Amino acid sequence: MSSVPSRQAPIVMVIDFHHARGPEIELCFGDDGADPATENDWSLLPFMALSDGAHMSTEEFSYFTLRRKETVAEPPTSLFGISCARQIDSNSLLYRPADVTRSTVQKAVVVITDSPQSLGQLREKLSIVASAWFAQRDFSDVDILKKFRESLAINLNKDEGIRDQNLGLSLREMIHEFKHQTLVLFKALLLQPKMLFFGSRCERLCMIQFSLVSLIPGLINCLQDCADPAFENYAKNVEKPTTLKTSDRSSLLAYTGLPLQIFGKGSMFGPYTPLQQLELLADHGTKSYVVGSTNSLLLQQKDRYSDILINLDEDTINISSPSLRSALALSVADRRWIDLLTQIINETWDEAHPQQPKTHGYMGSEEFIRLQFEEYLLALLSCMKYHEELNSFTAGDPGRRSRDQLEAFNIEGDPALEFNVEFLEMWQNTSNYALFKRLTSDALLFSIVEPRHPCAGGLTIDDVQRRLSQQVADLHLDERVRESREALNRHISTGQKKVSAAFNNFWSDIEAMREAQRKKNEEKAPQSQRSSLDKGPSPPFSPSDTASVHSTSGSSWFGGRKAPQVDISQAQASVSAAGQRAGAYLNSWSTWASEKRKEWQEKKPTPSSPSPVTSPSTPTLASVTEPSDLPERGRRSMQASHSEDFDTLSRSGSRRKRWSNIFLRRDSGEYSSPNGKDEGDSSEYETANPRSQLSKEVTVHDDEVSHPVERPSKAPAAEILQKSDAKEHTTTADVPTEQPKTLIEAQIGDVKKVGAEQQAPSESTQVAESKT
Repeated sequence: MSSVPSRQAPIVMVIDFHHARGPEIELCFGDDGADPATENDWSLLPFMALSDGAHMSTEEFSYFTLRRKETVAEPPTSLFGISCARQIDSNSLLYRPADVTRSTVQKAVVVITDSPQSLGQLREKLSIVASAWFAQRDFSDVDILKKFRESLAINLNKDEGIRDQNLGLSLREMIHEFKHQTLVLFKALLLQPKMLFFGSRCERLCMIQFSLVSLIPGLINCLQDCADPAFENYAKNVEKPTTLKTSDRSSLLAYTGLPLQIFGKGSMFGPYTPLQQLELLADHGTKSYVVGSTNSLLLQQKDRYSDILINLDEDTINISSPSLRSALALSVADRRWIDLLTQIINETWDEAHPQQPKTHGYMGSEEFIRLQFEEYLLALLSCMKYHEELNSFTAGDPGRRSRDQLEAFNIEGDPALEFNVEFLEMWQNTSNYALFKRLTSDALLFSIVEPRHPCAGGLTIDDVQRRLSQQVADLHLDERVRESREALNRHISTGQKKVSAAFNNFWSDIEAMREAQRKKNEEKAPQSQRSSLDKGPSPPFSPSDTASVHSTSGSSWFGGRKAPQVDISQAQASVSAAGQRAGAYLNSWSTWASEKRKEWQEKKPTPSSPSPVTSPSTPTLASVTEPSDLPERGRRSMQASHSEDFDTLSRSGSRRKRWSNIFLRRDSGEYSSPNGKDEGDSSEYETANPRSQLSKEVTVHDDEVSHPVERPSKAPAAEILQKSDAKEHTTTADVPTEQPKTLIEAQIGDVKKVGAEQQAPSESTQVAESKT
């Protein structure tokens, strides 16, 4: 066994960042006032204690290794340091030295010990002491630091019983973040490449490296050669075990060649390595190392200073060498083993307390993880020993066991193949495997530990399902789908609200337009009624008409008024009398029209005189050329309109009322166009009050001559007949209604006045004619 050197008392130091000289050692508390920094040439200690970027945090921790030179009583060895860096505003200091010229003062309290296992406890104590010292606001008072160093020296011997504990090294967090790549890093550690860890947080950077190193059983207790690649005390002083006590775990681990000496000759370990140590990393004697840095300049030269780059900010692993990448590829059994372990960690994960499982049980705990990796490593060592026996038997080396002796162990095939053959070949060329082989040359490890992979076997459907579920969990598809579903629901809901609002606005606009149109019609109806009552007599008004109109309209400005009392029998009698008078008048008008048609046929001019005869007092209508069958159609349409208008006029009193309004408008001069109707209101009255065919222009067709038709006034039929015989031309007729004579005479005068103002039509104009 290796000789255990005597424990060294802890050293407490203070590192100050000077504005001109940079970081430097300000205070040192050691044995008998000695200066270990000068004795051991710790010129880089200030750069290790104040890491790059420490000023960006209120409190930052750094972990590093130091070399202690050989003395008369002790061989050279490695020491481990932890620093707590803090800063304070210069104006808040009670005593401000003259050399403090910056706005902040940055200092670090450092503890140096010979055992990395105590770093977990030192971290908590150091944080409290540094915070209390800064709270004094007077750095000249160092009594608290002296008492802290004395307490560490007193508790030095009490920590011997907890040397196997690994406080502050969270394996759960590492597996939760790196998952199956944790096993890649573990196997890479056995191959001893140049591993460079990068991260912006120094404490997390260092803790990940200590967690990885602690996965190899017993290695954290045997790091005396890790500070310098020239150290090899462990390999020189270790002795081959000759006895085995299976009930003693330490004896079993020693008999199997553990711990594997990862940091020996040509190798070093620096949790935080400043840029000032790059020369040591690039030295020819440095073959492998595990170091960490917070300076991004190393990322630009990663190919020079690393074979494997672990970026903790991005949680990525970059393997530059193709052969190393192939050797570190996980086999089916390896992937199954680490996936099962990751699944246990995820099932027991607690965000509030990541260091312990939420069940507070053994499954998923730190001890559980360490024992799982210990079982994996023991199986690997046992399989390697059997693999060597098989190769020596095949090669026919003398002194090796026979086939019968190997078959007696009842081992099927070569179980070492489950660990990736390329990895086994590369591992056999490392210095740690050479030391393992020397310490276990005669040991039959496969007779003590079963040479079988913990998760041996081919690929199964469970492996595929587990890997798919793990990939889904890595991609966070459930969270993304949930977020997408929520976003989609929000968009759909918003879209529905917008569409519904737009539709409601559109419908309300339509309703508003309808309401405005309805109110406009309602306002026009009372005005026409009032004008008909003021200007002249009209047929008896029936209150039932107004009542029926307002009953159909939902919201009228008459709605608030109470409908007057109506005598239904009197209204019906008035309607019947008006209908009889209208029928008699239409019959007389029909008789007059038939007589005039006969006279026009007798007086039809010859074809040689196509010029129409017009009266100067009669307006000339625009000619329209029509086919020869137009008289027949005009006759049929006139007959149909006679019967239709007769039925229309006899339907209700409201229709008679509108007729009266039309004549009153004509009397007042609103119908001033040559055609006897107002152009502006023609569409309205044609739709609202359709006239009979007699109220329109009537043309009489001859063979070749079309006579203009004059619209007669509302005079008796005999008087109109006399005027037509004297003038010898036809006239256009309106539907006659009962009207005072004065109104008719005024209308005839208006027609003559309009006819006199118009020019005579050209000879080429043809006048439309129709037969009654």
